[in-house]
Amino acid sequence: MKITKSKTSRGFSLRKFTDRSGLECTLQESSLATESAIWLGVHDPQPKIMASHAAAFGVKTAETTGWVAYPIPSEVLISTRMHLTQRQVKKLLPILQKFVETGEL
Repeated sequence: MKITKSKTSRGFSLRKFTDRSGLECTLQESSLATESAIWLGVHDPQPKIMASHAAAFGVKTAETTGWVAYPIPSEVLISTRMHLTQRQVKKLLPILQKFVETGEL
């Protein structure tokens, strides 16, 4: 996995990588002023709907099978990244380390 290192437009550290499904993910320093925190997760969830159900939900497509893009209105917010404090990350680390070593949680 390639991890690219950069900064946000506000100067916070940013790492970008792709997950097992090929989705772009980010790990970013948070601008939270009260404690250290990070953002971790998928950049764009790329919502999809089964082609066979698309018309019923107002999605026009020529496809008849498989998954098709499901447009989310700009008025809708979908949170795709976790906002984690140092304490929360510390609690997750032993679990993640066990997975690294054994492939199990």
